[in-house]
Amino acid sequence: MQAFDYARPGSLAEALSLASNGRRVLFLAGGTDVIIQLREGRRSCDLLIDLKRIPELTALTEHPDGSLEIGAAVPLAEVYENPAVRSRFPALVDAASLIGGIAIQSRASLGGNLCNASPAADSSPALMVLGADLRIAGPSGERTLPVASFFLGPGRNALQPGEVLISIRVPALPANAAAFYHRFIPRNEMDIAVASSGAFLALDPGGRIADARVALGAVAPTPILVPAARDALLGRLPDADAFAAAGQAAYDAASPIDDMRGSAAQRRHLARVLTVRALENALRRIRAAN
Repeated sequence: MQAFDYARPGSLAEALSLASNGRRVLFLAGGTDVIIQLREGRRSCDLLIDLKRIPELTALTEHPDGSLEIGAAVPLAEVYENPAVRSRFPALVDAASLIGGIAIQSRASLGGNLCNASPAADSSPALMVLGADLRIAGPSGERTLPVASFFLGPGRNALQPGEVLISIRVPALPANAAAFYHRFIPRNEMDIAVASSGAFLALDPGGRIADARVALGAVAPTPILVPAARDALLGRLPDADAFAAAGQAAYDAASPIDDMRGSAAQRRHLARVLTVRALENALRRIRAAN
């Protein structure tokens, strides 16, 4: 591992000041990815900035409007064990409880998982279908960016030099709405998705689909939303035919590769199957709540 300096600021202002001093900087929210990457020589820096002491990045807050704000350095275990998350945002539990093992989850964070920008990350599709936004701070001030616009390519995100992800804001779900996330892995010991799908459904008073979102992981260079799946669902009854049409849209949107974990053909097939199952499970959650 190349030598680097380490800093552990106690405020966001201090972290931003350290990040704007012209040195090559990496941020540590949990360290379960970046430390390995540094050790293996896949990344390098002059300064590693630990974000775990910054209040804005370590808070999990319910806002009066029903939205949830998750600091970028909040550990995964704190997210999925939170009663409000479990009752109101179970799709976050679906995703956060799958990232690594128990020991990893006590340290790793949703923010770190997003910033790592893996096409197979579990947090990304779940947050995309929930309509989450990212709060980002940097030398020019703060800005907000949808999770769906954050990924530029494998391992590449939209953070500019000197910027840091502060938090993830998940809007309150409307009435008669729910989301679900799941993935396919060939065995329990292998915890990287071969393909994954997240789905969000909202029903109108007549029981038809008023809104929907589908997002896929591990089937393209970045996690992707599938607008055609939404188009295939809007205004329809949430039945097998509607879900099959959304599954076909997911199949068509996938542009996977062959690798050691799965073939492109298998991933396209999984995009369809997992999308149908995610929609079915989102519908089950709506009906269970009513």
